Amino acid sequence: MQSKQINPPVVRQNYNNFHIPENLRVLCGNLSPLKKSILFIVNPISGGKDKTGFPKLVEQHLDKNKFDVEYVYTEAEGHAKSIAAGAVANNTDIIVSVGGDGTMNEIASAVEGSGKIIGIVPYGSGNGLARSLGIPMNLKQAVRRFNNSSQDTIDSGVLNGRKFFNMAGMGFDATISTRFAEDKTRGLIGYVKTTLQEISNYKPQKYKIEVDGKLHEYEAFMLSIANSSQFGNNAHIAPSASVRDGLLDVCIIKPFPLYLFPVMGYHMFSNTADKSPYVEIVKGKKIRIIREQPGPVHVDGEPCQMGEEIAIDVKPLSLNVLK
Repeated sequence: MQSKQINPPVVRQNYNNFHIPENLRVLCGNLSPLKKSILFIVNPISGGKDKTGFPKLVEQHLDKNKFDVEYVYTEAEGHAKSIAAGAVANNTDIIVSVGGDGTMNEIASAVEGSGKIIGIVPYGSGNGLARSLGIPMNLKQAVRRFNNSSQDTIDSGVLNGRKFFNMAGMGFDATISTRFAEDKTRGLIGYVKTTLQEISNYKPQKYKIEVDGKLHEYEAFMLSIANSSQFGNNAHIAPSASVRDGLLDVCIIKPFPLYLFPVMGYHMFSNTADKSPYVEIVKGKKIRIIREQPGPVHVDGEPCQMGEEIAIDVKPLSLNVLK
């Protein structure tokens, strides 16, 4: 996740960190409504969108009778995760990601398994998990949703120790994620531009893929490990994937003629990737992948380098989210 020194000042509202035990909440519920503490962690550069006016938007659309609000802007890669970890330690009720899937990943990585709740305001390039959860892309609607939202619980994945919540992968899409992170053009236009620049030169690799003890061998253009059905921008690679089924979908995209690239794109945007003869999907819980050489992988769109062997596990119903 790219980041830079923040432009807007940190905007804070003091709130009481004292939390009444649940049994007293029940007894006192009819006497006075108790506000929940909510922290908005804002990535100022995600999606290339200006967010200096975000606190004002929240002030206009969030019910202040229900929430005590705080905002923090991130300053560097990893900052969102450390802020979220501090909020968990301080017993903050709801910790909200204001950014894209990379920002969400950092925050969810700190919240997962804690019993605390993550909220998402989609403000990035693809917003894959937010779209999969049915969160509105309209910012006002996304904020208003908190006023009457309910808690849901979803699965998460772990790839060589790195948590992911929407999608991980290797091969062509990991290469694109690496190049996209280096490009100044954000959003769907930047992603498409990077894809077109790289696709003619990319060479498929051979993979050994073990899913729940059963070994498969493929030459593949790319491998996607899907918790939800889509990368983002409604580009679906795993139409039947569910964030609540305790399974991950291993999507093998086999080498295909370059002239069929528009057809592959059509399948993704029409949610019919599983109908393509070049796509095979295997569902499982415990996955081991051995590839020909080290190289890039991505977790929720954020690139990193890993070795030849990749171990992947699912953690069923481990992250609380507002829906």
